[in-house]
Amino acid sequence: MADYILAIDQGTTGTTALLVGRDLAVHGKQTVDFPQLYPRPGWVEHDPEEIWHSTRKAVRQLLESTGTAAGQIAAIGITNQRETTVLWERVSSRPVANAIVWQCRRSADICNELKTAGLEPAVRAKTGLVLDPYFSATKLTWLLREQPELQRQARDGRLAFGTIDSFLVWRLTGGKVHVTDVSNASRTLLMDLESLQWDADLLRTFSVPAPLLPEIKPSSTVYGKTAGLDFLPDGIPVAGMAGDQQAALFGQACFRPGESKCTYGTGAFLLENTGSRPVASRNGLLTTVAWQIDGQTSYAMEGSSFIAGAAVQWLRDGLGLVHTAAEIETLARQVPDSGGVVFVPALTGLGAPHWNSGARGLISGITRGTTAAHLARATLEGIALQIVDLCQAMADDKGEPLAVLKVDGGAAQNDLLMQLQADLLDKPVSRPQTVETTALGAAMLAGLAVGFWHGQAELAASWREERCFTPQADVEWRKELLGRWNAAVQRA
Repeated sequence: MADYILAIDQGTTGTTALLVGRDLAVHGKQTVDFPQLYPRPGWVEHDPEEIWHSTRKAVRQLLESTGTAAGQIAAIGITNQRETTVLWERVSSRPVANAIVWQCRRSADICNELKTAGLEPAVRAKTGLVLDPYFSATKLTWLLREQPELQRQARDGRLAFGTIDSFLVWRLTGGKVHVTDVSNASRTLLMDLESLQWDADLLRTFSVPAPLLPEIKPSSTVYGKTAGLDFLPDGIPVAGMAGDQQAALFGQACFRPGESKCTYGTGAFLLENTGSRPVASRNGLLTTVAWQIDGQTSYAMEGSSFIAGAAVQWLRDGLGLVHTAAEIETLARQVPDSGGVVFVPALTGLGAPHWNSGARGLISGITRGTTAAHLARATLEGIALQIVDLCQAMADDKGEPLAVLKVDGGAAQNDLLMQLQADLLDKPVSRPQTVETTALGAAMLAGLAVGFWHGQAELAASWREERCFTPQADVEWRKELLGRWNAAVQRA
């Protein structure tokens, strides 16, 4: 009898493989990092072969370190960095270019062209997204424009496009299966939110040949089985898939409309389950597919901050203020407040609700008395204040405030950041026992598809809170800090 679901969490800086048991406990974890490529300012790439190598290595190390036999794995679930765009040859499975990462801004001019042509309202109505380099379609347009030979090969059906989920399933199944799930497809600017199919008008808008595209499938179903691998035997079902933020929403057991979570990783992503119909935002948020299970589709409203944990990495790698990201909390606790310093971490532009790709990071309020500790605390405040903006926009769209915010991701383990978040929102912040909720969501989706678990009610009953951060700050402190923040954002 199989004991585990193997979850593959393919992230922006590394790939994590986990074993998840029936009790939703993580029984083993291995992470393998891979290089980030920055060929020009504002450009971010990955070598797809490095992604695949990190996946193979993480799974192999996981099975070896836990002494797990392949027969103990019931299914594989995949979650992935969204929007990152890969193009590969169908016959050889070789990538024809580096992957263009979600953070990459190289297609900004293409977005501006389409906006100038007046196409954004129609695109937004169909996709729930805005015209921004963040999403996959303009990255793909850029690739095909830069290399006309690729456009010809694409029309002839010799190439395959996919986000990272599609690439991994292709490789795991020995090149037999070219699919994506509805949650990832909803992030491409090419899928109609209502029909859940690739849209012919959108393909024309972005000059994308239809033969490139994967088949869109539900988030919980058997896509295919492993074949021809050197680290797993043939025949293991690949059975669950969702983009990282939707997987985290599922892993947080936010199964009912109105339930929300925020994941603090490289960026920060707030999602709320809005139920069986897409809800359009009036405040710069995105409408996206959360998941589709057994023919039932759940939608979500989303706000994205491009820089969260990456701001701490900048303090570490760019300024050398700390040696490890974990040290940021200790440094920030050396002072009772930021001393009037405000840091707007718009290092790659501002995401929702502002959507200003030209915005840049800004630090204000520096005096002779400013120390590294003040800057560290202002960085944590800046991360939390971005989420306040997102929560306020979401509350305005819904007409009701947030009740409680579930949190996850690596930076959610920072107690000071979570307390600041509760204080600035004036709402409880709930952290689960398992903060690996992205991988957990992928495992849940795969397990449901193969009968490892028997419904969402069983999964919801197993979710456990580790700590709840309750608001402790006074109204005047919150009001003053929000005022300084809003003024700084305008200048950024």
